[in-house]
Amino acid sequence: MSLVSLSPQVNEYLFMVQARGIQIKENMRTIGAQVLEQVVRGAYNSFNGTDYPYDFNLSEPYIQTTTFLPEGFTYHPNQTCPEKLPSMKGPLDVNMSEVSLEEVQKWLLQDESGIQLGGYWKPRDCVPRWKVAILVPFRNRHEHLPVLFRHLVPALQRQRLQFAFYIIEQTGTQPFNRAMLFNVGFQEAMKDLDWDCMVFHDVDHILENDRNYYGCGEMPRHFAVKLNKYSYMLPYNEFFGGVSGLTAEQFRKINGFPNAFWGWGGEDDDLWNRVQFAGYSVSRPPGDVGKYMSIPHHHRGEVQFLGRYTLLRHSKERQARDGLNNLKYTPLLSRKPLFTNITVNLSPDLAPVSDY
Repeated sequence: MSLVSLSPQVNEYLFMVQARGIQIKENMRTIGAQVLEQVVRGAYNSFNGTDYPYDFNLSEPYIQTTTFLPEGFTYHPNQTCPEKLPSMKGPLDVNMSEVSLEEVQKWLLQDESGIQLGGYWKPRDCVPRWKVAILVPFRNRHEHLPVLFRHLVPALQRQRLQFAFYIIEQTGTQPFNRAMLFNVGFQEAMKDLDWDCMVFHDVDHILENDRNYYGCGEMPRHFAVKLNKYSYMLPYNEFFGGVSGLTAEQFRKINGFPNAFWGWGGEDDDLWNRVQFAGYSVSRPPGDVGKYMSIPHHHRGEVQFLGRYTLLRHSKERQARDGLNNLKYTPLLSRKPLFTNITVNLSPDLAPVSDY
């Protein structure tokens, strides 16, 4: 049986089994190295009467090579915000418990937070280095949204970025089209402000480290490198899912996401192809900075897109014909305290391509 015909739950389970096997293998390798070290040290001591003089490198920990500014560092309101602020502490305490949107709004909007209607925020103590639009594709995940805001809004404020959230909500009966929602979000966000870059963010991905900087300097960027449901391992080198980012210029150059992926799966791989075809390379945060937790869920009624492999084989031919340039839609916008909601009813005739 091919993986194409397996259910999404089985596909995910198979990868988790594979990841666990690799993890066990790495643990065994470490244990073996520790045993070898004891043997070598013991033999050396027996013959020479002294300890073995060299260190065994049993692990490869991430070393922070760029120093973050110290506590008490002062900067001025007319200066550009530093990228590595003392307010960015690193690992976060992640709270995955459900909370109402009203509770999160009350907490985030207290004490003159500066968050404006629609979720717009910018720092007052320095000039923001980047203007970042956070785009979140959405359908029937109302309990996940406040959990995302509870963690991500304070992290972005500590990073001193100018930002706003756009929740692009799909209505109607068609299968979920994450990629097309991102294209809609980009078009609408750019009508609001001349954003420097876009962060394409799944609603169920919660960052674990606020030094995972959402600024635009190293775009294209894959932020969600290590996800807990994949045992904090990258599924494959071309994986571009969960949370990614491009500058507005880059996103236009690659003609956005493909619109042809109805159902979940494949659109991130196509985006990776588009980035490569345009001559860009993807950067990733180092070490454990790119760790995320995934809110447990099932793809409620959302079908897996079984036609994705055929489309992926023709990514290059489709790139110029399917994306921002063939997109039509009628949005309904509403400004909420923490975000702008963009509601659209999507169907394949809104982004016609002759061969799908």
